[in-house]
Amino acid sequence: MIKNTLALNLIADVMAWDNVRATDEYDWLRLMSVVKYDSYADFAAGSGFIEALVDWMRQFDKEDRETAYRLVKERLVFISTAEMQRLIEAFLPEFVTPYLRSSVASDHGIQPYEVWADKVPSAAFADRLRKCLFVGLSDGSRIDILRRANAGELSQEQVVPMMNVDREKWVSLGQDLKDDCGDDAKFEDVYLVDDFTASGTTFIRLKDGQPKGKLPKFEKMVSDARKVLGTAFPIAENYRLHIHHYVSTVQARQVLLDRIEEVIPMLPAKSFRDEIAVHEGLLLPDTLPLGTVCEGTPVGGNVEAGTNGLRGTYPEDREYIDLCEKYYDQSEFKRLERHCREAGLTTLCYGYGYCALPLVLEHNTPNNTVPLLWSETGEPTSPMTRSLFHRRDRHG
Repeated sequence: MIKNTLALNLIADVMAWDNVRATDEYDWLRLMSVVKYDSYADFAAGSGFIEALVDWMRQFDKEDRETAYRLVKERLVFISTAEMQRLIEAFLPEFVTPYLRSSVASDHGIQPYEVWADKVPSAAFADRLRKCLFVGLSDGSRIDILRRANAGELSQEQVVPMMNVDREKWVSLGQDLKDDCGDDAKFEDVYLVDDFTASGTTFIRLKDGQPKGKLPKFEKMVSDARKVLGTAFPIAENYRLHIHHYVSTVQARQVLLDRIEEVIPMLPAKSFRDEIAVHEGLLLPDTLPLGTVCEGTPVGGNVEAGTNGLRGTYPEDREYIDLCEKYYDQSEFKRLERHCREAGLTTLCYGYGYCALPLVLEHNTPNNTVPLLWSETGEPTSPMTRSLFHRRDRHG
């Protein structure tokens, strides 16, 4: 408590607040720290959000500090541990169950609400659920939480935590499915699960005219395993493929749908059906980004920091975009240059894919978020940029 009080006094000094303003802001800072921000995974015990805010604010010129503070207070969206848990828990009952119930009802010529009123369709529903395979695409898919939230409904042998399934695991998955559903049983529905998508380009993209990303990678894994295992491979031919993100932006959803339509014809020997179901637990509003790429400036094209490449979503967002440009260090781009140029980016000033998000997830900050919030460049003793929410990067 003493340390927290000292940090509050420091932020008042940095912001040059009088007593009235400081008292009002202390209430908000204490509340948001306890309810949300202190739960960020990279904050250490005894050094949380308020301490990080003091250090972050010091990098700005005095005339810019109020704008930076308003960005955090009025535009930052922080998805907490509890909120992400709810999204994971909602996945099965709100997306998988309605789909299977409608499908079983159609097969039996009844209404969806009648499925559990009779033993035959009820048993068919349980059989269809067991024939669903859930594949995590990253650590963020939180397969451990998904399992615990659906204990008794999902078998441990129909959930795969990562896309690195070896021969023995495929055989084990198939044998357990046969034990539960009969000798001819195969997985008929496959769900690819991930935590977050902002640009939609990570999941599927074209490089040198060839499909790349998580979807082609999964398709190759299935194709290679089927060649090795033959009839012992546990996924049915022409299975139904579903893509689920716990959180998605409007931009990512549209890009994903467009690229699926573009790339599917390039996969004539694909293992799944033509129609892919795309859904998300939380679709972030299109007003969330600080700005959008100006009309006539292609995404991935020559958007350069300082050239007004972004149009503010709201009139006041122009101030935040200016701040992002003023305190951007291009060495952040150079550190990740190969990864960025593969996506056609020329700057990271507005985040990966020019998404310009003021978004933080409880376990990490996406690279689609404006670097103003996460960039750390220069030397520890003489930093060029300081982070409010330290980002753990898998690139570079």
